[in-house]
Amino acid sequence: MEDEEAEAVLRTVGRQIKMWRETAGLKQAELGAAIGYGEEMVSSVERGRRVPKPDFLDNADQALGAGGKLSAMKKDVEEARYPKKVRDLKKLEEDAVELGAYAGLHVHGLLQSPEYAQALYAMRRPAYTEDEVERLVAARMARKAVFERVPRPLITFVQEEVTLLRPIGGRMVLRRQLEHLLEISKLRHVSIQVMPTDREDHAGMMGSLRVLKLRDGKTLGHSEGQLYDRVISDPRDVQILEMRYGMIRAQALSPDESLAFIEKRLGDLT
Repeated sequence: MEDEEAEAVLRTVGRQIKMWRETAGLKQAELGAAIGYGEEMVSSVERGRRVPKPDFLDNADQALGAGGKLSAMKKDVEEARYPKKVRDLKKLEEDAVELGAYAGLHVHGLLQSPEYAQALYAMRRPAYTEDEVERLVAARMARKAVFERVPRPLITFVQEEVTLLRPIGGRMVLRRQLEHLLEISKLRHVSIQVMPTDREDHAGMMGSLRVLKLRDGKTLGHSEGQLYDRVISDPRDVQILEMRYGMIRAQALSPDESLAFIEKRLGDLT
């Protein structure tokens, strides 16, 4: 696990499951057989090493007669599944009234389809385990709640043209990703623009960035690097990011032109 908060939650859940199992007089293998999981999985969950899925908790609750006490932990466990940096970013997104993002290497996380996110994490080096990939994809998909909350935030994106051309995961995955972009672009509070490769003047050459304007009037920036992401709060630095993002949007294709570009690219894949 990546942080003490998540570790504490999983250890607590594991101890509760172990207590209920021992009270019921079951061995780990017997509990596993009763809920459709192996002994190793039950052992790992009880030690706080693995994150139990919702059906694990529901089935264990029923098998052990816990009366809903184990099922009630699903929300806490679900949040613990996500890396701390994702939880922190999700909290900022939930508090934002306006979000703007420029993505230069791949489709922005909030815009990714599950298949695209899966392919992106699967190609990371050093390689993630299957459990880590599943956990990261789930965390990324959970952040999409920002599109549905009320009141609606204003959300804008600028995607570098190459991100819509590179077939991450293969042609079918890219096709589904482009279809997903078209679906999201129909939302009235979302705007997607494309930055053409042939632009001679480009304000985003320093890399991907995000700007978040919060309910309390404060504005924050977010920058992604090879190994570390960081939230930027210094007003002078945030002002620079706001200026750059404004210029990037002005240099990109208009939303209507961008929509036509995505539709054409999708047509090229048929």
